Amino acid sequence: MKWNWGTGIVIGIAAFMSFILFLVIKMTTNEKFSFDLVTEEYYAKEMLYQTEIDAETNTYNLKEKIISKKTNDGWLLIFPKELEPSKIIGKVFLYRPSNEKLDFDLELKLTSSHLLIPDNKMLDGRWNIIIDWVYQDKHYLYKKEITY
Repeated sequence: MKWNWGTGIVIGIAAFMSFILFLVIKMTTNEKFSFDLVTEEYYAKEMLYQTEIDAETNTYNLKEKIISKKTNDGWLLIFPKELEPSKIIGKVFLYRPSNEKLDFDLELKLTSSHLLIPDNKMLDGRWNIIIDWVYQDKHYLYKKEITY
């Protein structure tokens, strides 16, 4: 059989298509590359987006900002001193974009302006913290992406 340019091009295209098909099959069947959706009810959350914007604006307009930092004991959240801790009602939601099974929430029951998220609840990596709370009938929302 005689080799020419046409035969070489056909073999090259067939090899490339086989390689791409191999990668597609490997990526779709391997559990290592399986990622969950960020939220299950995406469209329902989208309808409530304006209330989130208003709550984030309320948080931004506070005189002091929420301080968020890593300590040896876990992740520390310090609320502004202008807010009385016992009147803050809400939740802290932590989620891992890469693994839905690690998500958890905490009730906000503050006795001081500090809230510590224990080290044993958090694995190293990227987390999103969402604090949704009400203070004197006014909604507040704080969002931050952290690397623990």
